[in-house]
This record gives sequence, structure tokens and C-alpha cells, in this order.
Amino acid sequence: MEIKIALPGARLGVVEADGASVVLLHPDLARLMDEVCARKRAEFTVESLAETEPVRAVRAMFREWGMDPSKYRPSSEALLRRVVQGKGLYRISNVVDIGNLGSLETGWPYGCYDRSKINSPVALRHGTAGEKYEGIGKQTWHLKGRPVLADPAGPFGSPISDSTRSMITESAKEIMIVIYAPARVADASLYLAMTRLKERLTQFASASDVRSESCAA
Repeated sequence: MEIKIALPGARLGVVEADGASVVLLHPDLARLMDEVCARKRAEFTVESLAETEPVRAVRAMFREWGMDPSKYRPSSEALLRRVVQGKGLYRISNVVDIGNLGSLETGWPYGCYDRSKINSPVALRHGTAGEKYEGIGKQTWHLKGRPVLADPAGPFGSPISDSTRSMITESAKEIMIVIYAPARVADASLYLAMTRLKERLTQFASASDVRSESCAA
């Protein structure tokens, strides 16, 4: 799915898959997550994270959008801080866990969506006055001025916190994972991140017809 980008400083990697099998835990994936978490804990402290290139680039992207990344923390930075603090990654489902693992490895926000709940065209834009949605695990989130992914029915996702409308459940078969990458990211780096997603959706979620594309402003 091509996504129109109406915000500066961003590019997107989009990976879609059909026929996925969503389960609450995949043992091999869980072991991989534990290994990556251990490496991140050994490599960084909460203080040193702020000086890493991915965190600095994502924060700069948020500032281009008029967002204070200290007040509205990118989901990727929130995951990194959680792991470095020794709390590990959440165990949600194999598909969401694949997205969170990729976000931890790259330092970029990822969004995992039920593709069947989304219609074209889709745009990355600022939320407008009166727009809101029910956030996953949170109360109603008012979206004016915040970065959102939106389809004709309205916003459904964000590099901060996604909505319940398009969240991955055990009934999801059509998957879309969006990588919110800073525009200055090298083509090869984004390609590698998308390739890893495709391989893991096939290996850990039995997905078929896995495909990817990058979107730029």
C-alpha cells in the first residue's frame, strides 16, 4: 500500500502479508527477543541512548513535525528505554512482537496494523481539530497537531501510540507493518529492516504473499 507523506523529514517502509497466523507466543521468537534485549542492556544506559544516531534522528523528525519528543516520546525510544532498564519487551502476539523487535533493533518507530480494517488512500499527516481515537491500553487520545496515519475513516495509527480500530488481534490474517524512518536513513538500512520483517513474518507467523515498498514525500 502506498502511503502519501504530508509531514517533513520522514520516509516509510511498508510491509504487508496475507494468511498470517497470530498466536500469543512463539517460543523461537521469544528467545530471539531475549537475546536482542540482553545485547541492548549490555550496550547502553538510559543516559547514553539519547546520544545514539537513531534516537537523535527520530527526535529530530518529531521536532520537524512540531512535536516535543520529551513530552510525546516516540514509541521506539520508549521501547529502548524499557529494555535498557531491564524490563524486557512486552509479549503481545507474534506479529506485534516481530514489529517491536524490529523497532528495538533499528531505533525507529514501527506500527503493526490489521490491513483488513484499513482502506486506501492512507496518509501520514497531522491530526486535525476534533480528531481522536481510542489508544491501545490508553484512554481516548486527542490528535490535533499530532502525527497520524489516516484512511478515509480517520486516523488509526501513530509513531507514538496506535488505535484499537486497527490493532492486531488473533483473528487478523492480513497484516501491515509500517516503519516510520527519518528521511536521512540510507536506502540500504531501510531495505534491510523491511527484509527482516518479511523473513520473520514468514518464519514466525506463517505468512504468505509477503511484500514491501518504501514511501517518500
